[in-house]
Amino acid sequence: MPRKKAADTKIYVLDTNILLHEPLAFMSFKEHDVVIPMTVLEELDYIKDSKKDVARDARVSIRSMEDLLRDASPDDMVEGVSMKGLGSGPSAPTGSLSIFTDLTMPEGQQVFTSNENDNRIINVALNLQASHKPQQVVLVTKDLNMRLKAKGAGLANVEDYRTDQLITDIKYLSKGYHKFEGNFWDKVKSVDSQTEGRDTVHTIDKKVLPEAYINEFLIDEEGTFAGLVEHMTDEHLEVLDLGVERMMGRHAWGISPKNIGQAMAMHALLDPHIDLVILTGPAGSGKTLLALAAALEMVVERNMYDKIIVTRSTPEIAESIGFLPGTEEEKMAPWLAAITDSLEVLHKNDENVKGSMNYIMEKANIQFKSVNFMRGRSIQNAIVILDESQNLTASQLKTIITRCGEGTKLICGGNLSQIDSNYLSAVTSGLTYLVEKFKNFSGSATINLDGVVRSRLAEFAEKEL
Repeated sequence: MPRKKAADTKIYVLDTNILLHEPLAFMSFKEHDVVIPMTVLEELDYIKDSKKDVARDARVSIRSMEDLLRDASPDDMVEGVSMKGLGSGPSAPTGSLSIFTDLTMPEGQQVFTSNENDNRIINVALNLQASHKPQQVVLVTKDLNMRLKAKGAGLANVEDYRTDQLITDIKYLSKGYHKFEGNFWDKVKSVDSQTEGRDTVHTIDKKVLPEAYINEFLIDEEGTFAGLVEHMTDEHLEVLDLGVERMMGRHAWGISPKNIGQAMAMHALLDPHIDLVILTGPAGSGKTLLALAAALEMVVERNMYDKIIVTRSTPEIAESIGFLPGTEEEKMAPWLAAITDSLEVLHKNDENVKGSMNYIMEKANIQFKSVNFMRGRSIQNAIVILDESQNLTASQLKTIITRCGEGTKLICGGNLSQIDSNYLSAVTSGLTYLVEKFKNFSGSATINLDGVVRSRLAEFAEKEL
């Protein structure tokens, strides 16, 4: 049992899903103590040898804890082993890590009718809460139902894991653009404009938009101005004048933008200086179609890249892909139907749609890959389209982004209202984390597409259902 300490430090009891979400999560609690119930180790042991895509995370977590506890005696493991020296900086851990083996409540104090793993972990927290007053004991889990059960059982403090959560509400997520009320030029008191060829750059006072960031689009309600923040200092913003009509007149692979949101997305997608484009928005807003059209334009027409790699999150694929017939591309086809649907749309007016699609897939060297098989690769001079990325964690997205080598452009698309993961929400999704982390990176751009253009039926359903 962990040693009793001053009431200003806390004891955090971690659920298994926390260590699967972030394998080194036990090092994220600074001066506070961390308790790992034996049940969690048992679950990690079961998962590490499974075919699930989180098996690697389980093994990483087990190895990390073993490195810390290797020389500890049984008594030390129960009382807690100091984590000092495991990191540097103000967030480095200074508390202790202990393994808790007492999994049952005393006779007559049971609050659960079954001995399920979740109930045993909650019992650990309840035991600690009873024995370590007034020190605060906190159960940390991403399982919403488990949080409800713990509170109902009498546990005072239950939390989600929030160290990788950068915003408190999805409404605060960066949209990638700022819309001014009325006319943009009514907000600007002084401006210095310079023209080079077709490009005009306006230098304006930063007070017009104090929280601006690189590659943020600027538009106004009247639809008379569209610009892009190219450079900024403490006092000024340099805004590239894009021109609304010029943006709306652009096209890629026969596709033209239907609204200003799609026009901004197309500008970012076709810009060779932007290595990461993040597209968010509801179903039917054009994320996949725009990404594919821009990719085909840059690979086939402009010869800027060698190939297109299409991948997406498939939670169950690690277990079921092996049973499907064919090559990896053929196995992935059911999960990547959105891409083939978009290809059909792009070639629907051709005389032989299927023949055109096969020709283009060969000409553009389009490859379908599973996210689970991206680890360890180095992708050079390609366009990577990552579809349905709202279901990925921050660490999974990091794995994919770090695969991108020289000359590779990554396009991440996702709808934060359609998260399928049991342990992710709109604010904890890796896509949300990515938007906020890369907001100030000069090689990235984010666009939130808020208009449903698929059909009037889809638009009505998005609003009313």
